[in-house]
Amino acid sequence: MNKRVVSYIIITVIIIALIFFAITLFTGVDPISDNDQLARCLTQNGATMYGTEWCSHCKDQKELFGDSFQYVNYVDCDQDKTSCSNAGITDYPTWVINNEKYPGVQQLSKLKELTNC
Repeated sequence: MNKRVVSYIIITVIIIALIFFAITLFTGVDPISDNDQLARCLTQNGATMYGTEWCSHCKDQKELFGDSFQYVNYVDCDQDKTSCSNAGITDYPTWVINNEKYPGVQQLSKLKELTNC
């Protein structure tokens, strides 16, 4: 290949990258992570995690989601004792999915399976 063809290829790649960057910047569209999609799907399907801030296993569960945990329907039982009592929550964390309780840390793959996410 001569230098001119290589230059055209490089310029084309740069232009495509700039267009992609501009579209992302101006539309505010960010790629959604798999964990974001799962957390949102869990919430849409009515799944709820009950826990507390002091519970080490609750922290472990949250860490599996990372920043995506913000999209999970979460009830802090220290802050909302009534909801936790009404749901019959005695262990932390406990997931309630389709009116079934799943105590303990649940793997993301298990949560996907339980909710068809």
